[in-house]
Amino acid sequence: MHDLIAFLEANSALVLANPAVFATFAVLFGGGGFLVGRYLLTERIANLESRIARRDEEIADLKGEQKAPKRELPMVPIVGAVATGPGGSSDAVRQVLPLNKLASLASERRFNERQ
Repeated sequence: MHDLIAFLEANSALVLANPAVFATFAVLFGGGGFLVGRYLLTERIANLESRIARRDEEIADLKGEQKAPKRELPMVPIVGAVATGPGGSSDAVRQVLPLNKLASLASERRFNERQ
């Protein structure tokens, strides 16, 4: 940066004598450098744009999954297990059994299945 300032100080008389020519060359060389850089980095830019598009699709998919209804767990902890009434039919009355009744329920089911 210091070299650039020293160069401009040394040639300031030339720049001030022909400001239009200096501005024209500055625009031409600056624009040309930009275009060459853009041409050389086109593949990298396309790669980054495709990654952004893929991330946007992933975000949209995840937001769609969030909107799907989730089953919520009960807020009150259940001490026992839920079992159906005798026969296991769909219209059976559901009841909550205490923990000490779970073992007897399993043995009753095995006994009923044998008969």
